[in-house]
Amino acid sequence: MPKPAVYPNWAYFPRNTRAPEWAEDLVGIVEASHDEISTAVAKGPTSDNVLAAIATGLKAAGYLVEADKTKIGKIGRPVLFGNEGKAALTYEVDAFHPDLRLVIEVEAGRGAMNNADYRDIIRSSLILDADFFALLMPLRYRFQGGPKDGVRAYENTCAVLDAIYASRRLVLPFTGVLVVGY
Repeated sequence: MPKPAVYPNWAYFPRNTRAPEWAEDLVGIVEASHDEISTAVAKGPTSDNVLAAIATGLKAAGYLVEADKTKIGKIGRPVLFGNEGKAALTYEVDAFHPDLRLVIEVEAGRGAMNNADYRDIIRSSLILDADFFALLMPLRYRFQGGPKDGVRAYENTCAVLDAIYASRRLVLPFTGVLVVGY
């Protein structure tokens, strides 16, 4: 599949802040998997397939990555603590870097069609040890009965974050948010 002139697309928020070094490293991991995951010109893979394609690069960079859908294979991060200091509520994430305190979520069809970006932004905001958040969204998601060129999930998510940061009515607890359009 031919690689677009710029791949992947990415944006860092707030827009008045320079992206940290880890952001470009993460973008490079996504770029290295272009042939397997690109949604620029063809129907893309599932979110699990995208995560699997970038997992080796993430692990090499120090990330904990969801191995599978079993309880032991998932990455749980604390939200609330209960008695004896035990986590009473945890949210599962696709990947987490403990030193960077960075949560990663990968979306595909559900993310494009069902506003999963909103859900991911809010849920990740509640994770206690998350200073940064990265959300990987398809550039386009094509589905039967949908628009010919697909839903522009990456652009839509960037518009949501532009509104959040411009309005200041909802203040996110992150130092920064990276959106990567694959």
